[in-house]
Amino acid sequence: MSTPSTSSRPIAERVPDLGSLELLLAVARLGSLGRAARELGITQPAASGRLRGMERMLGVALVERSPRGSRLTPAGALVTDWARRIVEAAEAFDAGARALRGRRDSRLRVAASMTIAEYLLPGWLIALRSGRPDTAVSLFAGNSAAVAERVLVGEADLGFVEGLEVPAGLDGAVIGHDRLVLVTAPSHPWARRRSPVGRDELAATPLVLRERGSGTRQVLDAALSTPARPLLELASTTAVKAAVVSGAGPAVLSELAVGEELAGRRLVEIPVEGVEGAVGGEGATGASVDGSGGASGGVPGAPGAVSLRRDLRAVWPRGQRPVGPAWELLGLTRVGVSVG
Repeated sequence: MSTPSTSSRPIAERVPDLGSLELLLAVARLGSLGRAARELGITQPAASGRLRGMERMLGVALVERSPRGSRLTPAGALVTDWARRIVEAAEAFDAGARALRGRRDSRLRVAASMTIAEYLLPGWLIALRSGRPDTAVSLFAGNSAAVAERVLVGEADLGFVEGLEVPAGLDGAVIGHDRLVLVTAPSHPWARRRSPVGRDELAATPLVLRERGSGTRQVLDAALSTPARPLLELASTTAVKAAVVSGAGPAVLSELAVGEELAGRRLVEIPVEGVEGAVGGEGATGASVDGSGGASGGVPGAPGAVSLRRDLRAVWPRGQRPVGPAWELLGLTRVGVSVG
């Protein structure tokens, strides 16, 4: 069997590494292997071993050692000239890479569902800013379907959605959970009833709803096993709350969004019969933070039960783990968010 020619081996096996080339340049400049080792922060035996390894790789002597110091051989002088060009190119490469990172880290584009954008993201972004004061953050707030689309087409670096599963084409991580609650104005007849509202009654009642594509609407339709009946369809949680407070009708909304109104008795929470635990759950759907993927899940539980809990997820393009400020923001969200 023929032996591969030297030139057919990978370049990394034929050319000394940057550390060795920097050592050779330091020896040429300082005239002493010991002084070169001290400048580079390594021991003299380590420097000697590195220099011998470089000479073995190249097949020529590079340095003549004597009690008076170290000086380059004619071949060493030539190799040093080449090494200088390689190190200068590496420094230019490093400067370019740092400029790219700086440009990437100078901005962060976030897309988030309305509930997360209004009630959770402000705290996360304040925490991010304390560590990255120079990063400019832009935020798009919309329903979960619009957020997913924005991340898919590259218009957002990181997205936050609610719902039953990770949107197609994206990886994600569960960052917390949220509970949906049935609310009415205090003047509504349900506010005075003593028995919980059943799933069939809730499904038959026209509700003030978020638009299709919202995570709230998706979870509600799944819980009812049929599309909810719209009394009004509104494009924001704030608009839905205002309509319910004014007496338009009941609605199912995030507990995050109605806490203040419930505390002030502007809204009343109505018990729902057979409410059970969370939809999905960490590890049941989506992907780990390293983008390793995961299987989609459905709505668990016994027939007739109503699941009004949902996962909150961070999402990003499949196979592209968040980096820079997006990765740091993801870490801040996973400190622990759990509602209900």
